[in-house]
Amino acid sequence: MGTFQIEGGHQLKGEIKPQGAKNETLQILCAVLLTPEKVVINNIPDIRDVNKLIEILGNLGVKIQKLGNGSYSFKSDELNLDYLESELFKEEGSSLRGSIMIVGPLLGRFGKGYIPRPGGDKIGRRRLDTHFEGFIKLGAKFRYNKEERFYGVEAPDGLQGTYMLLEEASVTGTANILMAAVLANGKTTIYNAACEPYLQQLCKMLVSMGAKIEGIGSNLLHIDGVDSLKGCEHTVLPDMVEIGSWIGLAAMTKSDITIKNVSWDNLGLIPATFKKLGITVERRNDDLYIPAHENGYEVASFIDGSIMNISDAPWPGFTPDLLSIILVVATQARGSVLIHQKMFESRLFFVDKLIDMGAKIILCDPHRATVIGHDFQSKLKATTMTSPDIRAGISLLIAALSAKGTSTIHNIEQIDRGYENIDERLKNIGAKITRVA
Repeated sequence: MGTFQIEGGHQLKGEIKPQGAKNETLQILCAVLLTPEKVVINNIPDIRDVNKLIEILGNLGVKIQKLGNGSYSFKSDELNLDYLESELFKEEGSSLRGSIMIVGPLLGRFGKGYIPRPGGDKIGRRRLDTHFEGFIKLGAKFRYNKEERFYGVEAPDGLQGTYMLLEEASVTGTANILMAAVLANGKTTIYNAACEPYLQQLCKMLVSMGAKIEGIGSNLLHIDGVDSLKGCEHTVLPDMVEIGSWIGLAAMTKSDITIKNVSWDNLGLIPATFKKLGITVERRNDDLYIPAHENGYEVASFIDGSIMNISDAPWPGFTPDLLSIILVVATQARGSVLIHQKMFESRLFFVDKLIDMGAKIILCDPHRATVIGHDFQSKLKATTMTSPDIRAGISLLIAALSAKGTSTIHNIEQIDRGYENIDERLKNIGAKITRVA
């Protein structure tokens, strides 16, 4: 189990470039299974979850070639579908939640797809029903081996387009159903579809491969199935969650930081939400600049004077992946804020570690926490912590970088799952952080 040692209390300064988007990359990598032709993907982040999925694709028989830093080619012309029912796949697939998205493309192209119950962050119950209900509506037969915790869908006669209203606007569920539907017979309509920028990117990639999709960017998608798809080249967006993480880091450490090439038009409510905490977020062409907040930052109130409430919601609402960052940043604000994590019931449980550092937080229930800011009058204290998941891990790292003294964070493999070479990148802007094997 790896460890970070962080000497906190230092101001940072400089430029940092966001990595490619983790959540988009996991979708895009699965889409290479839809065609036997070569697909080139650029701006792939070098992180644990992505590398694990690339390894799974290689074991499935995808021909993979690294073309340069972050650029790979994939060719899925000679796949070994027997691997899907092997013990090796049951072990590898269960360690990565993103592996669920190989089922849709395999079902659409080959009429069958299998997956062990996938892993991922322990942040609460994360249902797979949306995925499989969509496949069933397209005509697939579902089976589940309870003993081996193994899912399967089969459609030997092909899939048939249909209308479906999703029970939840699941991003991975929409992506999975979409990748199956592009090769189905006839027209498929998906209502209450997720419409995050990463899902829009997947749609645009599929269209460049020959898919027929209308309604991109909305929650109503129309897909006319085609017989086959061709190869393409695709570039992954910068990671909006990492961009939000660096905004929070700059505010908490009173640092002057420029985040380069952020793709402003795809950030949605992220800049506006940080502004609710009093943080200055300035657009400079396609860069995002945060000045040093020497005098701190003050939480806004609602028009009627009531306490600010920041919550997550499906796109175009505020992403749940950044609520942990917002919570940490609020610990040093002037004023109070209620954080409402609606989507996952275990994601706020890391606040006990912040309370140990001296933060004033009341955990109201599994979904809500009230934060009373210190206004930097009382610094957080260094401590020893263990990272429970990716987003809590980066939040604890930000807290440690702002705290007085030297903190230790164990289980940093969780952070490495979502943030590329984070210690070296932070050192480049002045952070005092050491990776201990």
